[in-house]
Amino acid sequence: MIGSSRTRRDHAHGGGRAAGAASAVAVLALVAVTAGCKAEPAGSAPAAPPASSSPTEDAKPGTDGTESATPSTSAKPSSTPKATPKATPSADPQAKVLMATGSQGKQVRELQARLRQIGHFDRSPTGYYGPVTVTAVQSFQGKRGLSRTGKTDTVTWQKLLGMTHAPTAAELNPPTTRPAAKPDKRCMTGRVICISKNSRSLSWMIDGRVVSSMDVRFGSQYTPTREGTFSVYWKSRHHVSSIYHTAMPYAMFFSGGQAVHYSSDFAARGYSGASHGCVNVRDEGKIASLFAQVRNGDKVVVYK
Repeated sequence: MIGSSRTRRDHAHGGGRAAGAASAVAVLALVAVTAGCKAEPAGSAPAAPPASSSPTEDAKPGTDGTESATPSTSAKPSSTPKATPKATPSADPQAKVLMATGSQGKQVRELQARLRQIGHFDRSPTGYYGPVTVTAVQSFQGKRGLSRTGKTDTVTWQKLLGMTHAPTAAELNPPTTRPAAKPDKRCMTGRVICISKNSRSLSWMIDGRVVSSMDVRFGSQYTPTREGTFSVYWKSRHHVSSIYHTAMPYAMFFSGGQAVHYSSDFAARGYSGASHGCVNVRDEGKIASLFAQVRNGDKVVVYK
């Protein structure tokens, strides 16, 4: 009887320990579920990883993010013979890409100036490698028997250097003032920032006389620049947009959140971009001078 009693007590204690262990496991499982693990809808398949050909956020400037990965040294060569590709113009396998879509800076500006010298780039250099530059490079490559990649590799660059001369300062940074439109009649009296949408120009006028003019860019069709007669109500030299968190140097506000200001994006990309409604100026020297002369209360006229 004594042995039987001890056996019952041992079973009772053992059962208690087993139950406690089971409870602990259940608690740990509950913690794991509620500790930030993302719940998936019932029956849903796990998200597929992005395709290797898609650009990634860490793609380096000057590449398109689609370069294939380097083959592993442990990979076994395929025993199946591959068909010999047809002969087509191709880039030198030793060529290194120097500039491509998204690149920007002095070398891009020089590239554009040199392409302009021989008729492949029909506008002023911007220093930004966008679609227009890609097309110009493709045109140059096609006429020289090179692969029309649109990327400027060492072979393309050396070929271009041999056909052109070092750009002058005027070729690298030509005047950025478009022909100013005939001023609206509202601009003919007083101190006025006179802005024409048709000519994409801004004229700073005092008593009917044009003091200075500069190129401007406007909002897109979704965020248009307002037209009408306004006045400068606030100047902010180092302004940063509280909505878009972008720099707006030399901002002169005239209608709500819309202002005349310098745009580095406009300077780099030209008219391939647009503002969120503001009047962008791409010549920093001119907008700095304008900012120094304009006073709060000066008239602003925006017209077509």
